[in-house]
Amino acid sequence: MEVCLLAGKIMLENGGETYRVEDTMMRIASAYGAEGSQSFVMPTGIMFAVEGAETSTRLVRISQRSTNLSKVTQVNDISRRIAGGHLQPGEARKLLKDVECATPMYPLKIQLVLAALASGCFLILYDGTWSDMPAAMLCGGTGFWLLGRMTRLSSIRLFGELIAALAVGLLSYLVVHLGLGQQHSTIMIASVMPLVPGLLITNAVRDLMAGHLVSGISKGAEAFLTAFAIGAGIGIALTLNG
Repeated sequence: MEVCLLAGKIMLENGGETYRVEDTMMRIASAYGAEGSQSFVMPTGIMFAVEGAETSTRLVRISQRSTNLSKVTQVNDISRRIAGGHLQPGEARKLLKDVECATPMYPLKIQLVLAALASGCFLILYDGTWSDMPAAMLCGGTGFWLLGRMTRLSSIRLFGELIAALAVGLLSYLVVHLGLGQQHSTIMIASVMPLVPGLLITNAVRDLMAGHLVSGISKGAEAFLTAFAIGAGIGIALTLNG
């Protein structure tokens, strides 16, 4: 039971879909001989039950969620090894603990560089000029850094996204005013793209298609609120500079 819950917790905290989490937990339980197990997964918690166990039902609360598909892949690999009969529960638990405690694959500096580069690429995708690419990279990198900073300072993620979008909007006007860019609207749109909850929207649709209505609707609502916070930040910036 502990191995199943730990595997599900890691996947759900790092961007795994609800149906994938349930399927992984059920496969692990079946590989260890617990054929009568049941799992119910939501974005904020996991309930798991095994027939005949001393503690028949357990609940795990999910309070933090991020995107680290590397950890999801590692848990999938461990679950396949368990299904193949190559790992005992103790060995599997140790490997899962190592995955849970592992640091992010890319340090913050690399993440900032990639966010800035993504903003510059989106600028070109949106028919921006090459001369505006440095400005978009500066605004996008700053917004991404500020989002991470605000997330650590406040437990309300939407507040951090609003502040980050507001900063991107104001900074895009500033770089154009200083002569470092030309098309502030294109720079602004490209710079907020690293803040957009793309994986969350994708998982919401996939969960709905898989029949997990509660998880799909809740993730869709979270994505909508995130988009609203980003739009509100940009709207405030437009109003202040209007």
